[in-house]
Amino acid sequence: MPEGPEIRRAADRVHAQLAGRRLEHVWFAFPALAPRADSLVGRRVSAVDSWGKALLTRFDDGRVLYSHNQLYGVWKLHDAEREPDTGRSLRVRLVAEGRAASLYSASDVSLWQQDRLGDHPFLARLGPDLLTHGVTVGEAMARLREPRFQRRRLGGLLLDQSLFAGIGNYLRSEILFFAGLHHRARPMDLNEAALERLAHTVLEVTRQAYDQAGVTNRPDWAAAERRGGASRRRWRFAVFEREGLACHLCGTAIERATVASRRLYACPRCQASP
Repeated sequence: MPEGPEIRRAADRVHAQLAGRRLEHVWFAFPALAPRADSLVGRRVSAVDSWGKALLTRFDDGRVLYSHNQLYGVWKLHDAEREPDTGRSLRVRLVAEGRAASLYSASDVSLWQQDRLGDHPFLARLGPDLLTHGVTVGEAMARLREPRFQRRRLGGLLLDQSLFAGIGNYLRSEILFFAGLHHRARPMDLNEAALERLAHTVLEVTRQAYDQAGVTNRPDWAAAERRGGASRRRWRFAVFEREGLACHLCGTAIERATVASRRLYACPRCQASP
């Protein structure tokens, strides 16, 4: 499943396609939404952003189209007169001044008033989005210190979207590695310096994944892998999906474990058990 950085990049592409333009045509496949499509014609798309793994298309009348790609959903951008070449099922189409954005294969789509988004059953459970909501290191540290989070092991906690929205499986492994922390460590076990390092790493690794289209590895390590002929799948990450390969930092073989029912990769030396 795409993680926060991938959804934010998708939101950026839809924003560039539609933002600032007036809708000429709107189509919904869902019976609950179809009668409301015409009410959006003539409205201007004010912005498209993301919250965790949800994409939010905002209109100038205060309404917001919520969509969640889940496993198979995808937005395709195209000219209004040219259909995308796909066998997927069309769910949403927005056309503005000759430009179109079409959502395929997604099933979780709804229309909300901006001031009621907090009532959305998914969004209401989310913590702040690490890319959209301007989270600072201090704010990240404060969340990790909250009583509901501080006693939980990081291996499970980092996947909890109520802590921070957008962290998924590859980000979890990469964050823990670059923070030098074992998945069994808890925020309450960390001294001030380690907690600050974790908060900084959460923000830095997520931002790098966004800026570099999913690459979280250090540039020098990635470059060395590429010179050796490694595939992108191998040089993209520092530890994720590198089971049995040497740690870039210490040379120890990367190990794989199952934590919170998801695979996790770590260096047993750089991330010693607490």
